[in-house]
Amino acid sequence: MSQETHLSLADFEKAMTELESLVTRMESGKLSLEDALGEFERGIALTRQCQQVLMSAEQKVRQLSANGEETSVASPNEGFDGAGDGE
Repeated sequence: MSQETHLSLADFEKAMTELESLVTRMESGKLSLEDALGEFERGIALTRQCQQVLMSAEQKVRQLSANGEETSVASPNEGFDGAGDGE
């Protein structure tokens, strides 16, 4: 897997902040066409990185959910051994 798929949550937050900044600069209308294209290109790269993080997180949630369905969870009235005696 590429490093893009291993972004940390901090990297994700940083990328989102940079994307918001890019959008603000582009919406200002003060960039030259060349600068706007450069910002757009950077935005696409950041978006792809963020999508990889989100897809990875979604996959992890699905795996954890699937594992949870296979594992019996003790109710509050059951003992730690699952015997159901409440003690």
